[in-house]
Amino acid sequence: MSTIVYCHAHPDDEASQTSGAMARASAEGHRVAVVFATNGDHGEVAQDAIDGETVADHRRREAEESARVLGLARIVWLGYSDSGMTGWEQNDAETSFHRADLDEAARSLADVLDEEDADFLVGYDWHGGYGHPDHVQVHHLVHRAAPLARRTPRLLESTMNRTAMSRLFEGARTAGMEMEWSPDDPMDDGNPLGTPEEEITWDVDVSAYLPQKRGSLEAHKSQASDIDQFLSMPPEVFARFFGSEYYIEPGVAGPIRRGWPFGA
Repeated sequence: MSTIVYCHAHPDDEASQTSGAMARASAEGHRVAVVFATNGDHGEVAQDAIDGETVADHRRREAEESARVLGLARIVWLGYSDSGMTGWEQNDAETSFHRADLDEAARSLADVLDEEDADFLVGYDWHGGYGHPDHVQVHHLVHRAAPLARRTPRLLESTMNRTAMSRLFEGARTAGMEMEWSPDDPMDDGNPLGTPEEEITWDVDVSAYLPQKRGSLEAHKSQASDIDQFLSMPPEVFARFFGSEYYIEPGVAGPIRRGWPFGA
């Protein structure tokens, strides 16, 4: 069995991007840990927040519930501040992840890899899926940290399959649904969403773990702008959008393959 360390920018990113594979790996006996680079302190304020509780405190509690649902073995917080979206003044805050000393952050992540004797490290594609500064920084972080570990883990990059999503969106439009955006539109950094299918290595079937994925999303209900949209999908639409998760494996040539990269 393998030990897999996922590195995510904010609590709730694991729910929308990799929770299916996390749940599958945990159910199959692998040890799964998640490292959050930031506290998510510029997220939405929870309607059910406890008096005196900060946004970061509440989101930590949500992350703990998500980890319980997914069967994760460990949560690690690197402790940086949320940098906000591209161009926000928070990008330049002294404690923001966007301004973090990458060598220092990589050493902290490498220490976790050593403690876990990790076989795999999972981060994001080159533009973090949609260009959020903290997601882009995670991409650089995992590539910097992996060689620092005592035993170099196999590196994977979580991404979105832009080609598949474009097909889904076009089908929805053909069926008469009004779509307010498209995966081919410019995202936070001006690039379209995710990665073209021909540049993706792994198509991972997580359809058997959609209840856990939904439970992970529900755990992060304070982030209503995105989470409510996902949870309001009819079951068949939810399954089409979230039944597969996609990973790039640097150095491994295409074409995309349907499979399970994390071993037996």
